[in-house]
Amino acid sequence: MAGLELQQVILAVIIGTLLAIVYSLRVLILLERRVASMEMNIQRLTSKVLKEEVSIQKALSRKRR
Repeated sequence: MAGLELQQVILAVIIGTLLAIVYSLRVLILLERRVASMEMNIQRLTSKVLKEEVSIQKALSRKRR
């Protein structure tokens, strides 16, 4: 009977470890999505800044002529 209780404890530990791994993977996926969203926002902002910079350079080159 003591052997059965030990097996149950070992099984509970294994199941708990597997659940912890699944939960941590879920958290990692959520964080990766947030980071990807932030990267997309940064890309949009940098493209807008680049367009504005090009237009300013064109305006400056026109004034110099």
